[in-house]
Amino acid sequence: MERVVVLDMLCYCKQQGLISKQQHGFLARKSTVTNIMLGCMNDWSCALMNKSSEALAYIDFQKAFDSVCHAKLFCKVRSMSFAGNLLK
Repeated sequence: MERVVVLDMLCYCKQQGLISKQQHGFLARKSTVTNIMLGCMNDWSCALMNKSSEALAYIDFQKAFDSVCHAKLFCKVRSMSFAGNLLK
């Protein structure tokens, strides 16, 4: 049942333009890693063209997305016009 709800919410968000093109996490065939790599490739290309150097550090915050503030999450979901039994 959870999967059905998630798919319906995702479909609604896409139709309403509530998900930006920069969103990569939690979407099919995209991940936060691909988004990070796209940004890095852009930075590296700019550094090469400008003949400057670039420093890079990757930090893996294990379970970072499992520690969402539920109050903020519900506020965000309400602002997207979700209400009623879905939030309960």
